[in-house]
Order: sequence, then structure tokens, then C-alpha cells
Amino acid sequence: MFEQFAFYFPAKDVDKQIHLYLPDNYEESKEHFPVVYMYDGHNLFFDEDATYGTSWGLLDFMDTYDKQVIIVGIECSHEEGERIREYCPYPVDTQYFGHVAGYGDVYMDWLVNELKPFIDDNYPTIPDREATAIAGSSMGGLMAFYSVIAHNDVFSKAGALSPAFGFAVPELEAEIAQHDIDPDTRVFFSYGDEEVNFERLKPTATFNDAIIEAGGETHVHIEEGGDHSEATWRKQNRLYMDFLWK
Repeated sequence: MFEQFAFYFPAKDVDKQIHLYLPDNYEESKEHFPVVYMYDGHNLFFDEDATYGTSWGLLDFMDTYDKQVIIVGIECSHEEGERIREYCPYPVDTQYFGHVAGYGDVYMDWLVNELKPFIDDNYPTIPDREATAIAGSSMGGLMAFYSVIAHNDVFSKAGALSPAFGFAVPELEAEIAQHDIDPDTRVFFSYGDEEVNFERLKPTATFNDAIIEAGGETHVHIEEGGDHSEATWRKQNRLYMDFLWK
């Protein structure tokens, strides 16, 4: 079952489109379900909504998946240059984009303190940390990893697919040093073999080790023939869902 609605983001005085997947039988069953919050919500379910014409295919996947989960997809800003700022938790200077006035920390405060309580109040979620995950790709992958560190009291699991760690490696290293990571934390990292190189894997190895040293569990996947695209990420739906929830 799919729903879509607008939810106000006061930091930018805009409404965010929320793309929501619910198990088909949720009203009749009276069960409560775990939740995955995901970035780039418009790219998750329908090809016709996706930026580049191919979605993650999550509606069809979840309808046949053997674990029932609610997915909350938050659509990104489509203003020029705004997605990078929205999905970067720090102000950073970059080689290709110049100065990025990132406000991803503000965005996550909104998600944790406003959007999540609304979802928990209005839908049959299991609101506990152990039943709450976050996932995304590219800049959304960076944000998913940031969120499971900075908000480890809220999220116990993260899927970071093709994460754009190059934007903020020292900042993320400092973030890790500032937080206690619960040993039940799980993080899925992945790249396509056509996009990855040593420079991209180096910070991933560092962050992977940090989770393991805290007692957490990780999985690093390299997708054969994979590139930096929704077509590659949709092939991994079962991989990251199984790792996060089973």
C-alpha cells in the first residue's frame, strides 16, 4: 500500500513530499511494524517519479518480501544545488562544488524530532530504536551513515549505498569520536565495481572498522557490473534488507 503526503520543513519554509509504503494488511492485522527512513523518496517506488527514469522498485519488492516493514521516503529538494546542501551534515569546501553550506544536521533534527513522532503517532510503527533504520544512496548514503552515528539513540541500522563520503571524511571521523555507538548497530555499505576505486574505499574501510570496534556488525558489498545509479541500487534491495533485519 502506498501513500503520499506533504510534511512541513520549517528550516526552509517548504513542504516535503513523503512517500510512504505500508504492508497491505496493516489495517486488518493490527500489527505494528519496523520502519526504514529513506532519502530521495521520489526515486524509491515508481519509475515515472524517479529523476532518471528508473526507481529502486521498492513497491514491487516489498509486496513480495518476507518481512513486513514500513518505508518512509522523504523527497529531496529539487532546487539547483539544494540537494547537496540538504544531504551534507556540515559546511564543507569541496574540489568540484566549492563551498557547500551543508545543513544536513538541521534536516536530521527535523526528521528525528518532528517527522518520526508524526509517523509513530499516525501509523502502526514499532517506534523503538531496535526497529528503526535509515538508508540512502550517494549523498543519501553519506547521510544514512551520519545519522546512525549522530542519532544512534534513534537508529540502530543504516544502509549506505554508494555513499559520497568524500564530501566529509574528517568531519565524519570527528563525529564518530564524539558518540558512543551501541554494539547492536548494523551498517550495510556498498558500491558498484564500475564506480569504486581505492580512494572511495579508503574512508569506507575506516568507518567500517569504527563500527566493528564498537561491537557493531557491518557488511561491505561490491556489486558486479554496478555503477552509481538506481538500476544498481535496486538490485541490492534484498541484500541490504536481509542484512538490516535478519
